[in-house]
Amino acid sequence: MSRLQVVSGKGGTGKTTVAAALALALATEGKRALLVEVEGRQGIAQLFETEALPYEERKIAVAPGGGEVYALAIDPELALLDYLQMFYKLGSAGRALKKLGAIDFATTVAPGVRDVLLTGKACEAVRRKDKSGRFAYDYVVMDAPPTGRITRFLNVNDEVAGLAKVGPIHNQAQAVMRVLKSRETAVHLVTLLEEMPVQETADGIAELRSARLPVGRVMVNMVRPEVLDAADLELVRSTPRTALARSLAGAGLGGARRGGHAERLVDPLLAQAEEYAERYALEAEQRGVLGELDLPLHELPLLAEGMDLAGLYELATELRKQGIA
Repeated sequence: MSRLQVVSGKGGTGKTTVAAALALALATEGKRALLVEVEGRQGIAQLFETEALPYEERKIAVAPGGGEVYALAIDPELALLDYLQMFYKLGSAGRALKKLGAIDFATTVAPGVRDVLLTGKACEAVRRKDKSGRFAYDYVVMDAPPTGRITRFLNVNDEVAGLAKVGPIHNQAQAVMRVLKSRETAVHLVTLLEEMPVQETADGIAELRSARLPVGRVMVNMVRPEVLDAADLELVRSTPRTALARSLAGAGLGGARRGGHAERLVDPLLAQAEEYAERYALEAEQRGVLGELDLPLHELPLLAEGMDLAGLYELATELRKQGIA
């Protein structure tokens, strides 16, 4: 299992939720996982029902079996200060640059610097070891930018390495790319069983493969339960209306003595069945498209009670059942 798990997906597919559930699943049985946020939305804090995350690694959950999940919201400006201190030992001079606005300039204007800092911080956590020589974290899970930006986000270090031929920036970019393009990394894409998210997933996978970035798995999120299968739907189509009305009446839903209420129930029930049949066919078609991508496929259920902390643990359990960890 790759130690850096990058999670992306089209907006609205629940990629942050899946990333959080994945971190919990990987931390099960005594493991340590770091969940990293790079977009500044504080989505992780909301999911784990805690206060806004600072720029420090903070324990936010205990996984089944005693594992631990830590979280980090990476701030590009503070990450740049870390970088300047690490390579140039600027210390207070770095803080002075921040006051002058140079840090903000570098992270918003300089090409690629912001993304180098974000990915670099995650890769540093992957490589970090404690005094005994063990990795500080068994897994690092990154809640990454959406599918439309993920390849550029992860590959920007190559661009920076090309601009800076020598020196610390070049070396940092090369070190990051060695992690991102190795077996240590897997990029997972989250989708729904809908045409647009599935198409964007397919396009994203093609871009990642073209950039030689390691594609991991496809996570189908918010899958609704199957109420009727193909055989049931065919039975609904082929059963005469009068027979349906008699069945409803026999179940106590109307009848002759009540003015034929069962007859009036047939049309709305058939309309619901037709609507369900259309969705069933669409989802089957999209599963077929995803199957052609030749990647492991996982499905996570739509939670009837909505998403909360208990729901996260439920999704983590489901991922474990499906062999994700």
